[in-house]
Amino acid sequence: MVTTIQVSPELLGKLQMMKMHVKESYEDIIWDLIEDRLEFSDETKKNIAQAEKDFKEGKTISLEELKKKRGL
Repeated sequence: MVTTIQVSPELLGKLQMMKMHVKESYEDIIWDLIEDRLEFSDETKKNIAQAEKDFKEGKTISLEELKKKRGL
């Protein structure tokens, strides 16, 4: 069964930029993204969740702050 989905113009633009060649379908791109996501280990998923939590709680620093802290 084929169906249609709605995406925002912003998402459509991102999908268009992800195409490796002109004839690549959006379905192919979405499948690639899903496969990448499924390949994450449980530990990686846990680390990503923790990083998202830290970011939301303001426990992160910018790249510029990190460079300054490291003397770069």
